[in-house]
Amino acid sequence: MDFINSLFVNNELEPTIMMSILAMAVVTILSFIITFVYQLTFTGERYSQNFVHTIIMMSVIVSVVMTVVSDNAGVAFGLFAVFSLIRFRSAVTDAKDIAYIFFGLCVGMTCGLYQFQLAILLTIFASLLFYLLYKFKYGIGKDTQILKVTVPENLNHENLLDDVFEAFTISSSLRQVETTNLGTMILYTYAVRCKHDTKDKEMLDRIREKNANLKVSLTYMEIC
Repeated sequence: MDFINSLFVNNELEPTIMMSILAMAVVTILSFIITFVYQLTFTGERYSQNFVHTIIMMSVIVSVVMTVVSDNAGVAFGLFAVFSLIRFRSAVTDAKDIAYIFFGLCVGMTCGLYQFQLAILLTIFASLLFYLLYKFKYGIGKDTQILKVTVPENLNHENLLDDVFEAFTISSSLRQVETTNLGTMILYTYAVRCKHDTKDKEMLDRIREKNANLKVSLTYMEIC
């Protein structure tokens, strides 16, 4: 028990095989917590299983790297030179994914330096922060949407939907006009940003009252 307690208070532990195994075990457990929070707070359509596995493996590998370079500046520069040649084959499109990668790397670095207490504290605090930001939807906003409205040629005029846009949107801009149905219909494409209290059905119903109940579609550019 005294040995276990000393792992969490002694900052000058010598690198050994047993200590390295302990560091890898601790960072593995903590990375499972990190990836569990990632899956819990994911807001897209589907996350990648490979990405989840990557966070775990990178955390473990970085912990070993930090153990190797902790007492040797020359080795550290050499390893970082090698790592600079490695690049990801697929781009990370979600900024939050980058935050989770950095989260896992920091936990791995901390465990590699045998700062287990700090690593556990970082995991708990950052995981709780990620969850609270997700739970309370901090900073949420509606992205730009694509609105397509079909209008009969006899009802067509420039200001047909101005009052609808004023009531339901923050901004709107006309992106494309084209004829359909052998020229008897006109299809308008708008980029709109809806107000926070806007209900899509109410806005679409108002538009249908003005376009003779023809087709109207609203496409979300990105799901947040």
